[in-house]
Amino acid sequence: MKVIFFSFPGRTMKKKAPVTLGRSLIWFSWKLVITFSVALCILTLIKFHSSSRSDLASASLSRRLRPPPDTLSARPKIAFLFLTRRNLPLDFLWGSFFENGDVANFSIYIHSAPGFVFDESTTRSHFFFGRQLTNSIQVAWGKSSMIAAERLLLEEALEDPANQRFVLLSDSCVPLYNFGYIYSYLMASPRSFVDSFLDGKEGRYNPKMSPTIPKGKWRKGSQWISLIRSHAEVIVDDDIIFPIFGLFCKRRPPVDGSKGNMNIKLQKQHNCIPDEHYVQTLLALNDLEDELEPRTLTYTLWNESDTKMENKGWHPITFNYANAGPRRIKEIKGIDHVYYVSELRTEWCRNNSTLVPCFLFARKFSQGAAMRLLSLGIKTRFDS
Repeated sequence: MKVIFFSFPGRTMKKKAPVTLGRSLIWFSWKLVITFSVALCILTLIKFHSSSRSDLASASLSRRLRPPPDTLSARPKIAFLFLTRRNLPLDFLWGSFFENGDVANFSIYIHSAPGFVFDESTTRSHFFFGRQLTNSIQVAWGKSSMIAAERLLLEEALEDPANQRFVLLSDSCVPLYNFGYIYSYLMASPRSFVDSFLDGKEGRYNPKMSPTIPKGKWRKGSQWISLIRSHAEVIVDDDIIFPIFGLFCKRRPPVDGSKGNMNIKLQKQHNCIPDEHYVQTLLALNDLEDELEPRTLTYTLWNESDTKMENKGWHPITFNYANAGPRRIKEIKGIDHVYYVSELRTEWCRNNSTLVPCFLFARKFSQGAAMRLLSLGIKTRFDS
């Protein structure tokens, strides 16, 4: 059998060159890079959108290394964290309070206006000399700068491993008991005292927070908290929930007559006050509510007048010289339960199953009210 081969003019058959080893390695490397990048993106998305405790606990890549808790210390300390506009107008009252405490049992930290220094010219009590933060920020009520300042105070206080309790106070707070009683009260409880309840009102929660902050975990409560060390660390180490609050939890602007019909649009915005939601929601997202006493230790008397509420919103009543007498103080110290309307729940104030007074502190007190407490003698030695 004869086999005939045909050839075509101008065309030659070329033998395919073998794929070189170097080219194979380059292609394989690119596949690895692409696969790794896709996997990294997926993991990042999962990490960002997950609100589980494990994800929140491992999310921060830039947490500060801090000293371990001073578990061997015979007397752990309370960190008193003052959030002030500028100075401490009630420093004379707090000075008397701290005089009756052991300096080894407490620390003082103050967040004030940037650049403000506590010294002989700005405070009447040596306990506050140099206790201001050097990295303070300008704070505006109803904005995320308020919770940023709280985080700065906690971060600074966590640098001292002996600090085991962290109490946030305003510049108008007063103590209701002596140092020894407050110290024993706080140290006896292994829990944080955080006023926290379900927020049933529409308008505070912004759906844009979902799914990172689901509505079922949205909480509300008083800004004035007392924390154990592990909960303070959760707040300082958070780098997921805090940025979301900065984006979507903002106070609704007040009605401005000059803006006309634009006010209708503005008043439809979510009216979110960050300091009334951040800590409570963050701890709920971390499944830590079983470790809380869901109440504040700071008494506040709110103005519930409908007329004033419509014009100015709800605000705490300021105690002055006339209404800060012994009877009023006794009434506050006699409160032993709190009723939460939104949950139809009565919270009896307990410490390790023992009924105790609900409040250790009170606000808002004017200088005149604080001076009366001292002049009447009922708080000169801060009797318990």
